[in-house]
Amino acid sequence: MAKQRTYYICSECGQEFPKWLGKCSNCGAWNSLEEAVEEKGTGVYSSRTAKCSKLSEISYDEDVRYDTGSEELNRVLGGGLVKGSLVLLSGDPGIGKSTLLLQICDYLGREHDVLYVSGEESRRQIKLRAERLKVETENLSLIADTDCSAIITAIKQHKPDIVIVDSIQTVQLDTISSAAGSLVQVRECTNAFMRLAKNEEIPIFIVGHVNKDGGIAGPKVLEHIVDTVLYFEGDKQLSYRILRAEKNRFGSTNEIGVFQMSDKGLEEVPNPSAMLLSGRPVNVSGISILCTMEGTRPIMAEVQALVCKTGFATPRRVANGFDYNRLCLILAVLEKRTGYLFGMFDVYINIIGGLRIDEPAADLAVAAALYSGLCDRPLPEDLFVLGEIGLGGEIRSASHVEERIREGERLGFKGCIVPKAALQGLDREKRYRINIMGVSNLQQVFKGIDLYERKRKGDNREEK
Repeated sequence: MAKQRTYYICSECGQEFPKWLGKCSNCGAWNSLEEAVEEKGTGVYSSRTAKCSKLSEISYDEDVRYDTGSEELNRVLGGGLVKGSLVLLSGDPGIGKSTLLLQICDYLGREHDVLYVSGEESRRQIKLRAERLKVETENLSLIADTDCSAIITAIKQHKPDIVIVDSIQTVQLDTISSAAGSLVQVRECTNAFMRLAKNEEIPIFIVGHVNKDGGIAGPKVLEHIVDTVLYFEGDKQLSYRILRAEKNRFGSTNEIGVFQMSDKGLEEVPNPSAMLLSGRPVNVSGISILCTMEGTRPIMAEVQALVCKTGFATPRRVANGFDYNRLCLILAVLEKRTGYLFGMFDVYINIIGGLRIDEPAADLAVAAALYSGLCDRPLPEDLFVLGEIGLGGEIRSASHVEERIREGERLGFKGCIVPKAALQGLDREKRYRINIMGVSNLQQVFKGIDLYERKRKGDNREEK
C-alpha cells in the first residue's frame, strides 16, 4: 500500500522542505511555504524498459512547424509552432491571452483539428467570444472540464493536431488531495501534458496566470518543464501589447511581437516603429529618439525625460521602461564628465508605448534626453542617437548599427549619432541618405547635436 508523505514547497522558487519554516532558505521569501501531500511508492523498480535509439536512426519530417497565421506570434516562437512542443503563455488577467489563442484557431482550423480546453468558461461563453472574434472554422472542438485525466483521455480519443488548455491553474488530478491551482497540482498537471505532447507529437498551448509580483503562478519548476515561455506585456489601459519569449528551446528569446487590442480582437502591428513614434510632440525639450534591436528587428523608440526642481532633501529618480540603476549610473557620469549637475533636480524617465529597453545601446538616448530636459532645449526631430556610455564618459560601440541606420532612413530621419568605433563596420561603398556622425565621448555628442542643428537651420534658410 502506498504511503503518504507530507512536505512543504515554496511558492516562489519551488524548493521543498520537510517541515514548515517562516522564511525560505533558498530564495529568502517570507510565508511562501505551502503544505503538500505526496504518495510514496513501495520502492519496487518498474518492469518497463525505456526505449534506446541511436541518433542516426531517428528520422523527422521537414515540416516540423505549424504556421499559426500570426506573423508576430510566429516570429516569437522562432518560425512557427513546433510539433510535440509545450508552450506556456502567461500574462496579467485581461491582457489578451485567451483572445490571441482563440484567434489563431481560425487559421489553424483550416487544415488542422484544434481542441480548445477551457476550465474557466463554458462552451456557450466560448462560442459567444468566437462569434465576436469572427472565428468560424469547423475544425475547432471545445471541452469545458477541469479533470486532467478526463481531458487527456479525450485528447487520446479525439487525436487533434493542436491542443489549447486555458488555464493550467484550473486543471486538477483526482489522485492528488490538494485543491486546483496549488503548487503540486500545477506541477503534476503540467508534467502530464508534457508527457502527452512528447508521446503523441501534439503541440500544446497552456495558459498560466501570474502572481502579484508579475511572475508565473506556481512553482518555478513549471518554467523548466515547458519548452517555451511566452509573456504578454503591456498596460490594460493602453491598446498596445508586446509578446516576449523568456525561454525558447526552438528559437531565439530576443524576438518580440507587437499587437494592438481593438474591438475585433488582437491585431498585428507590422511596423512598431511608426506606432511608437506616432503622436510625438513637436519642439518639446527632454525627448530623444533611439533605435533599439529586438532580436533581428530594429525598432525606433521615444525616450522622454522630465527634469524639474526638487522639493525634497533627496531628489527623486523614477524610471519607467528603463533600468533604475542604469539611470543613476548615467546621471553620475553626466555630472562627473560633463559638469551638468542634477543634484537639485528630480529626474523622470519614460519609454513611450510600454516598451522595456534593456540593451546598453540605449544609454546615449537617455543621456541626450536628460541633457535636453536640463537645458530646456528641444533636440532636432529628425535625429536619433545610440551608443553605450562608459564610466569614463566614453561612447562604446553597439551591434547591428547598419540595420539601425536603415530603419532610421526608412522612417525619414536625416541624421544619427553613433559610436565612432561602429563606423568601421559600415560598408563605405553603400550610399546612406542620412548624416552619420561618429562620436567618442559625451562632449562630442553635445557638440554634434549643436553642429547638426546649425547645419539644419542653414539648409532651411537656403531652401527659403
